[in-house]
Amino acid sequence: MKTYFNTLILLLICTYSFAQLSVKNTSFVYVKGTYIYVKDDIKLEGGGTANSARIYLRDEGQLLQGDGPVSGTPTGNSGQGKLSVYQEGTVNNYAYNYWTSPVGEVGSDNNANRGFVATSGAVLNDVVTSTTNTPALIGTSHDGTSSPLTISHHWLYGYSPGTTYSDWDYIGNGASLSPGYGFSMKGSTASFDQQYDFAGKPNTGDINVDVIAEQFTLVGNPYPSALDAYAFIHDTDNSSDMLGTLLFWEHDPTANSHYLTDYVGGYASYTIDDDGMGGFIESYVPATFVTLGNDGFENTSSPPITSTNTAKFVSRYLPIAQGFMIEGATGTTGIVTFKNAHRSFYKESGAESQFFRTSNANSSTQNLPDTTNEIQYSDEGYQILPQSQDIRRFRLNVDFNNEITRQLLHNFVPSATTGFDYGLETNNNSPNPRDAYFIDGTMPYITQAHAYDIDLKIPLVVTIDVDMPLRVRIYDVQNFNDESIYLHDKVADVYYDLTVLNFDTNLDTGTYADRFEITFTNDSNALSTDEFTNSNFSLFQNNTISQLVVANPEYLTVKFVALMDITGKQIFKKTNLSNTTRYEFSTRNLSDGVYVATITLENNNTISKKVIIANK
Repeated sequence: MKTYFNTLILLLICTYSFAQLSVKNTSFVYVKGTYIYVKDDIKLEGGGTANSARIYLRDEGQLLQGDGPVSGTPTGNSGQGKLSVYQEGTVNNYAYNYWTSPVGEVGSDNNANRGFVATSGAVLNDVVTSTTNTPALIGTSHDGTSSPLTISHHWLYGYSPGTTYSDWDYIGNGASLSPGYGFSMKGSTASFDQQYDFAGKPNTGDINVDVIAEQFTLVGNPYPSALDAYAFIHDTDNSSDMLGTLLFWEHDPTANSHYLTDYVGGYASYTIDDDGMGGFIESYVPATFVTLGNDGFENTSSPPITSTNTAKFVSRYLPIAQGFMIEGATGTTGIVTFKNAHRSFYKESGAESQFFRTSNANSSTQNLPDTTNEIQYSDEGYQILPQSQDIRRFRLNVDFNNEITRQLLHNFVPSATTGFDYGLETNNNSPNPRDAYFIDGTMPYITQAHAYDIDLKIPLVVTIDVDMPLRVRIYDVQNFNDESIYLHDKVADVYYDLTVLNFDTNLDTGTYADRFEITFTNDSNALSTDEFTNSNFSLFQNNTISQLVVANPEYLTVKFVALMDITGKQIFKKTNLSNTTRYEFSTRNLSDGVYVATITLENNNTISKKVIIANK
C-alpha cells in the first residue's frame, strides 16, 4: 500500500513504517530523533523548486529502505523533491575529511540514483533553520569559510582504482561523482565543527563501486542512515573482492598549510568479525602520525606518558556521509556493493557510531533496535572483549624518537588460521620510513591473528630511516590473567617482560627483520625491574646515591661485573675484583635509562639483569 501526503505536515518522533511513501508538492515529512522505514520506493514530487516535497531528517533522524515487494528488485526513488540531512565536518580549512553523499542532485525525474555534483545549489547547503537552507558557495579561494558557507573547489577529489597519488580525480569543476564513491573536502575557518546540509534525491538499493587488485578506491556510506560495517564487510558479494579493512584518513589539524609536503596525517584501519560466541570482535588501529600516550590517546609530552584525549575512533555503525578507502583483493578486478540490507538505525551519539572524530566514550548506547550483542567499550574507546581464555588481545605502541607511534594489534581467537584471516587481520600495505609490523612470510601486518599457543613466537619487524631511540610499550592487554608477554631481543638473547616495563633502545638506520619477536615463555632469565635475589647475590641500582650495588654474602669469586646499555654498548667492565661481600660502582655520570648489568663468576656462570638508572 502506498502512503500519500498531500498538504499535510507530518512530524515523526517515533518509529514509523510504510510500504511505499509519496509526498506531494508543498508537503513534508519531519523525522526527529528516530527513523522511518519504507519497504519499497519513495516519490518526492515537485519540479526541484522551493515548494517541492521534502523529508527532513533531524536530531539524528534516519531513513531506512527495503528492496521492494521482490527482494533485490527495488523500484527506486523518484521525483524531484529533496531529502535533507545534516552532517558535521571535523577539520579546519587546511585539513581534509573524506565524505560521500547520501543524496544526489535533483535532475530528471526517474527511478535511478543520482550523482553528487559540487556546484552551488546542487547538494551541499548551509543551515538556516531546521527547514530552510541556503546553497553553499563553491569558491576559488584555497580557504573555505563558514559565513557565508563557502567550499574551496581546489580540494574536491575522488580516488578511483588505477590511479596514483598525483592522479586523484578532480571533481571541483562540477563533475558528477557516482553514488557510493567518496570525495575529499577541506573544512572551513569556523571555530566549531562545520555543519553541512546534504539535500537531494535519497540514494537507495544496490550501489556498486569498482575495485582493482591491491589498489584503493575512495568510497563511503551512500545512504541517509547508518551503515553496518559488519554486514558490508561480510556480505558474500563483497568478501571475495576486497580485503575487508576500511581505512579512514586523519589529518593533523595543527599542520596549517595547503602545501602537500607540509601535510601530516595517516590512515586508521578498521575491520570486524564474529567472535564465535555470538558477539563481535572489532580491530581498530589508529593512524601513525602522532605519538600515543599510555592510554592510547595522542601524546604531546616527551617521554610519551600522558594523554591529550584527542584520539579518534571507528566503530561498527558508520554514520551518514562517512568516507573511507577500501582495497581490492589480490588477483581481483571486481565490484563491491552497498545494499539496503547493510543499513541500520544507529545514532552517532551511540558508542558504536561516530563520524571519524574524537572519541565520546560516555555517549548513550540505547540506539539499536536490538542491543543483545552490543559491543562494550572502555573509557579510552577500545572494545572490551568478552571474558574468555579463548579470545585474547594486546596492543604494542612502538614509539620512534618520541615523535610518532605505530600501534600494532594482535588478536587471539580459536578460528584464526596460518593464512590471511578476513575480518581479523589488516596488512601494512604502505610501510612508512619509520615503521613496525608483525610479519607472516613476506606479508606485513598491523593487525594480526593467531589461535593462542603459549609456545607461539610472533616476529616483529622494525625499520627506521635515521639513528634514533625506540620504545616498545604494551597496552590494552585483555584476558591474559597477569601472564607475562615478552619481547625477545634475539641478538642479545634477552627477554623483556613488557607487562613489567617498557623496552627502550637506540637503533641505527636499517630494517631489523629478524631481531625481535613476541613470546609468552622465555628460555633464560627474563629481565625485570625488581631487586634480583638468589642464594648468592642481590643486585640493585641505588639511585639515591647513584650506585650500582652487588651484594655477595657468600664470598663467591666474581670474575667481572659489566654494564651495557640496551643497544649492547659496553659502559664498563670491572675485573680483578677483590673477594668481598659488597661491590659498589658509580653511575653518576651516566644518562638516565635502562641498562643491563652482568655478573660472571669464576666458574663462568653468568646472570644478567636490567636496572633503571635515574640520577637524582
